[in-house]
Amino acid sequence: MEKRIEVGMVLPGFSLVDQNGKEIRFEDDAGKKRLLSFHPLAWTNVCAKQMKMLDDAYERFVALNVRPLGFSIDHQHCKKAWAEHLQITRLPMLCDFWPHGAYARALGIFREANGFSERANILVSETGTVEFVKIYPIKELPDLEEIFQFLKP
Repeated sequence: MEKRIEVGMVLPGFSLVDQNGKEIRFEDDAGKKRLLSFHPLAWTNVCAKQMKMLDDAYERFVALNVRPLGFSIDHQHCKKAWAEHLQITRLPMLCDFWPHGAYARALGIFREANGFSERANILVSETGTVEFVKIYPIKELPDLEEIFQFLKP
């Protein structure tokens, strides 16, 4: 396992597809902060609430020059069906599917014993430096207000 991501580290880049099959690369959002919100698996209750909250708060993040992104190890077709089921319309949900969990592994947040990532929020600066990291218990819904509080000037 790689070293676990922490504040001050430079985030490694990524190139992954979202639920619609669109390639999303880290450098696509140069000049913006990014919130990488990892959830273990699609079609689970807490993960659904986490992604729905992000989609509902999408415009709040955009107003703060932050692009929220959901991440999990699920396949693109699974994520597409799930997004449609949840009526997620704005939030890109990236697929760290193959090689299985490679990006979560690069961040040190892949649970080898379970085959999925930790539940985590990682806020990255415009220049790619990690500003905020929080790993949550798997069954705990992340609190987005703590991210908004952190972003306050």
